[in-house]
Amino acid sequence: MTLDTPGLWAATAPNAPEVSPLSGEDTADLAIVGAGYTGLSAALTAAGAGARVVVLEAEGVGAGGSGRNVGLVNAGLWIMPEAVEAALSRDNPLPGLLAQAPAAVWATIERHGIDCEARPVGTLHCAPDASGLAALEERARQWHARQVAVRMLDADETRARVGSGRYRGALFDPRAGTVQPLAYARGLARAAIAAGAVIHAPSPVTQARRVGGDWELTTPGGRVRAPRVIWAGNAYGQGPAANPALAVLPYFNCATDPLPEALRATILPGGEGAWDTAQVLTSFRLDAAGRFIIGSVGWLGAGDAAVHEAWARRQMGRLFPQLKGQRFAHRWFGRIGTTPDALPRLVQAGEGAYGITGFNGRGIAPGTVLGRELALAALGQGAGIPLEPARPDPLRGLRGLGIRAGAAALHLVDQRR
Repeated sequence: MTLDTPGLWAATAPNAPEVSPLSGEDTADLAIVGAGYTGLSAALTAAGAGARVVVLEAEGVGAGGSGRNVGLVNAGLWIMPEAVEAALSRDNPLPGLLAQAPAAVWATIERHGIDCEARPVGTLHCAPDASGLAALEERARQWHARQVAVRMLDADETRARVGSGRYRGALFDPRAGTVQPLAYARGLARAAIAAGAVIHAPSPVTQARRVGGDWELTTPGGRVRAPRVIWAGNAYGQGPAANPALAVLPYFNCATDPLPEALRATILPGGEGAWDTAQVLTSFRLDAAGRFIIGSVGWLGAGDAAVHEAWARRQMGRLFPQLKGQRFAHRWFGRIGTTPDALPRLVQAGEGAYGITGFNGRGIAPGTVLGRELALAALGQGAGIPLEPARPDPLRGLRGLGIRAGAAALHLVDQRR
């Protein structure tokens, strides 16, 4: 059985706003394909600027990666700040936008009263070994050089903040935090609708063509014409919305039932979300009800699910012996869109067409700010992030298979430890 569902988040998020499939003909100033963080942030921005916005979503609000991820609201990218800057032109504002992206998330939540278990209390990037510790120390040095007040924690303070003695140190980032990710997506949808945007779902785009200077987007129930379109499906784009530049990295999560109060108080007592520097990483956190959530790279499909869930149970017990024997009440996974250099890009996908290529596992905060930037670019008001032509990755299939197979192999070998 493939557990390709939003899992825990669908069970605990507030209801989605009422939307309906597209029926008949419509026109817009801006059409957006995809109702995840990027598309919804773009819709909120453009509608707030007075544009008529129509969003076409294949399944439902937050049905893709926006409703399946861990819920970590992080700054920057997986690669180091210096590597990000070295790959871009000196006047590219992307590094600064991403460095401050969590602040945009917290401000959006507050401004629109989004009920999403927001905890802007920081995150902990943990080092299980000497090489991981050295990498975190270098990351801290680079952030300090950019006047960002991250802080390295020694083994003792890490033990106190995490509740586990398995780590040699951790990097605390006060800019960051956690949300209930599907609830955040649904809240963005409500805010966009309140600003005047129209969302249609389920309404998969089956054809896209240029007609008389406009884009004509066809769905099973009708058509929308607009001079500008944003393709915001990322790793979940289908049909004309498929992104040929992305390799898919599957990521799964398992969650317990709510833990007893005395037990949950021994794990991440400050409420941070956490992940580590291992080659195939572990992420873990508690939700608002005290459920323990642990995740890693992997696909919960036939042949893989048993391996990954068994690893998750072992890893949970290694990190927190007091959780040995806890059952998993929820299991789910999703897709992360990855690029060869781990950098996202804003794409010019034809005349009047815009898109995003690859959040590489950092979707919540970057999706929020880059969705806004895509909307501004479409309206001619962008902040100057260069738009690149869409470039397919001919090796994306092999990269995706390699990632999936490598994660399963490492989790299987881990049984012998």
